[in-house]
Amino acid sequence: MSEPGGAWELVRTETFLRALKKYLKKHPDRTNAVRSVLSQLAENPRVPKLRLRSLGGKFQDLHAVRVTYGDRIIMILAIHQRQVVLLDIGTHDNVYR
Repeated sequence: MSEPGGAWELVRTETFLRALKKYLKKHPDRTNAVRSVLSQLAENPRVPKLRLRSLGGKFQDLHAVRVTYGDRIIMILAIHQRQVVLLDIGTHDNVYR
């Protein structure tokens, strides 16, 4: 299900890339799940399967999607620029520290 206006740009921060490398080293079996989520984010971050949610508190203005039941990707949605700025990936407890 594609969103009108075309694909979104995924912006991978240095922090995200370091966290991704560490996450995949610890969980190599989740590589395909991460690829799938990133692909879906690039197509349409609002697709219901991703369970995109706005965060609150000290994470106000950030969003999260699930990779697995217990793992999340934290991001900023820059709607006007059609960008998804990827900030962190990891277990629920690690990304909300």
